[in-house]
This record gives sequence, structure tokens and C-alpha cells, in this order.
Amino acid sequence: MLQTPSLFSCRQIRRTQTLTATLVPPHMASSLLQPSSSSTLPFASFSSSSFFAGTSDALTLRTVGFVDHSRVRIFAPSSVKCDMSESSNFVNGKPIIPVLNERTLPKFMESARAEKTVNRNSNRLKLFSGTANPALSQEIARYMGLELGKISIKRFADGEIYVQLQESVRGCNVYLIQPTCPPANENLMELKIMIDACRRASAKNITAVIPYFGYARADRKTQGRESIAAKLVANLITKAGADRVLASDLHSGQSMGYFDIPVDHVHCQPVILDYLASKTISSSDLVVVSPDVGGVARARAFAKKLSDAPLAIVDKRRHGHNVAEVMNLIGDVKGKVAVMVDDMIDTAGTIAKGAALLHEEGAREVYACCTHAVFSPPAIERLSSGLFQEVIITNTIPVAEKNYFPQLTILTVANLLGETIWRIHDDSSVSSIFQ
Repeated sequence: MLQTPSLFSCRQIRRTQTLTATLVPPHMASSLLQPSSSSTLPFASFSSSSFFAGTSDALTLRTVGFVDHSRVRIFAPSSVKCDMSESSNFVNGKPIIPVLNERTLPKFMESARAEKTVNRNSNRLKLFSGTANPALSQEIARYMGLELGKISIKRFADGEIYVQLQESVRGCNVYLIQPTCPPANENLMELKIMIDACRRASAKNITAVIPYFGYARADRKTQGRESIAAKLVANLITKAGADRVLASDLHSGQSMGYFDIPVDHVHCQPVILDYLASKTISSSDLVVVSPDVGGVARARAFAKKLSDAPLAIVDKRRHGHNVAEVMNLIGDVKGKVAVMVDDMIDTAGTIAKGAALLHEEGAREVYACCTHAVFSPPAIERLSSGLFQEVIITNTIPVAEKNYFPQLTILTVANLLGETIWRIHDDSSVSSIFQ
């Protein structure tokens, strides 16, 4: 069995243990993962719905309330085993999304959270969502026990964006949840207009909650006469009136220094680690793989949390943007379960070629783990080609229903971001929840 660090030894996973989850019916999957077409937020609250309760033996139907949640996963009850022949997290071709049932953080963080008491006083705290990922915003608000603020966001016929706050924010600490995911320019401009609207409405503090920070890869000059777009975007957000930025898994840590305002950087690794800890993988069979040399530090930190698993590195050479060529492998993966770790998957060229190399070198199974699922074409074709046992991502970027495939697993970072927002509001330590 895979052993988690001693700090979290209270959670023991047994192969014979029955796994029970409360599942959303397939026809509701897209509504939780895709942005709503409506331009006015928040969304109507749900009173009760019919959900599926899964066990390891059968699926039974029951009715539950739509209440505060914990981790969101897309997996079927039988998918806790690593040696399954195929993914079974689909019913009738639709992904299954279990509902969160408690306000809990990943097991890798619960001990640290218990030691720190945070004052959850929602007085003068306002949450607003943009149109980029309203489902994630709703989950964050649900974890915090709050309602999303009322805001109207419209598009004029010529493409211009109109934003109006429909409730007072005077003297309030405002948190604007808006990833700058594709279409990046559209969502970035919307975020800046939301910030400006809050500033002109006399908000006390404005925090831009950016689960996915677009342009993060343009963080340095690799050739002459190139722009550093990450710095430019940081300046635009700052000049718009943001007082603080909350971001998750930036492409490189140096991007924090591009902002002239405080930046809270949240790592989403505990969410993925908690899911992997439920897998029946022997620690002696596990190897963590970095898909390129630049991700070695990230993979090493990931491996330490997985019983200090061995590390392998895929050496690649890039000949152009979004084009990668795998050269060789550093490390031993023969007969082992390889877990590839990266911060994002764009066209999946790097990770797919790396997985092909791992299979050539004798890897028994290959898992892909990343925080941000950009999924630019032809990513879906590459990821669903049979190279991966499972592709594990988070919901920092909404996944369109057309991009679902059998090996896909989506975990939520809503509780992690919600807990961080509480700590920022209470002037408490954010880094302590990761220790």
C-alpha cells in the first residue's frame, strides 16, 4: 500500500475498504463544470435533487440536499484500483461527479488546519464571480457558507464588456473570482473591469482570485526582442485597482515578483496527493516523473509527499512554441507505475511524448497529473489515445463536455481556495495550511 507521511497517518487506506461517494447524475455534470451562458450572477440555489450514491458493489438512487461540500472527484467506485483495465468513471458516456458532503480540506492539510483557528466572520466580506468559471466560484462560496454577490456582466454587440455591481460594497473586502483561461484576453479584460467597478464603488480592499493566471508562461525573454507578457498583465491588474492577488500554481515562482502588490500563492498539490493516496499502489512500484527539466523541483516536492518516491526526468528539446521533442529518460521506470506531474497541460505534446517514452522504457502504467487543464487542440486526442491509465486534473479551468474522455478525473480546489480566502480576510497565515 502507498504510505502517506506520518503527519497524516490517521487516514489509512485498505484494499478491502468500501468507498462510498454521493454522485451527481450524469445530466448535471456539464452544469457544474462549464461556465453559464447567463451574464447575471449569482445562480439560483438548489433545494434538493436526485443523486446517485455509489458503493463498491452497486449503484442505488437516493435524494439528498445540495449542501456544503468537500472534494469533487470524477471517478467510479471501482476506480480506486490502479490495475483496472479501463476507466469506469462514465455512465452512459457521461462523467460522474460526486458531491462534496463536508467542509473539509484534503487529508494532507487537515492536521495543519486543525492547529490554526481562523475567525470566520463574514461581516464586510463579499464574493463575486466573473463568467470564466462560475461553477468553481459557486463551490468556493458554498464551502465558505456565503452567497455570491449580485453582479451583472453583459457583452455589447461590438464585443465590449459591461459590468455593474447590484449590491453595495462600500467599505467591504471584495474577492473577485476570475481565472484568465481561454479566451484569455476576454476574461482578463472582464476581470479588470470588475476591479474598476469595485474600486469606483468604494470597496475597502479588492483581491483578485485568479485560479489560473494566463500569460504566466511568458515570464522571461528566451530570444531577443521578445516581450515579457506576464509582467505586463501583472501591471494591468495592479493599475486597474487590485490590492492583492490570490493565484494557484503559477508556472514559475518569479511571476509573484512581477506584481507590485501582495500575492498569495496557493499550491494545489495536496488535492491531487489526497486522491493518489486512495490508490492501491505499492510505494515500491511508484516513480514520479518530471516531463521536462524545468519541472524537476515540482516533481521532487511531489515525490517526497508520496513516501519519498524515486524521481525520473524526461529530457526534451523544444523546437518551437507548443512543439516538443522527447530525447531521452533519466531514471528507471521499468515495471513501475509512473506518475507524471506538471503545472498545466496545453496541447499535451510534451506529456504525451513523455508517456510514449515511458512505455518504451518498460513502465507498467502511466498517470498524468496537472493543476490547469488548458486542453488546446489536439490535447484530447493525445490524452485519450491509450497512453495514460488516468489523467488527473483540477477545476481551476472549466472543462467543456466535449472534452470529456474515459480516463479523465477532475478534482476540485474550491475548499483550498475558500480556506485561503478566510485566512486572508482574518489576517491569518496562509502558508501554515501547507506545512
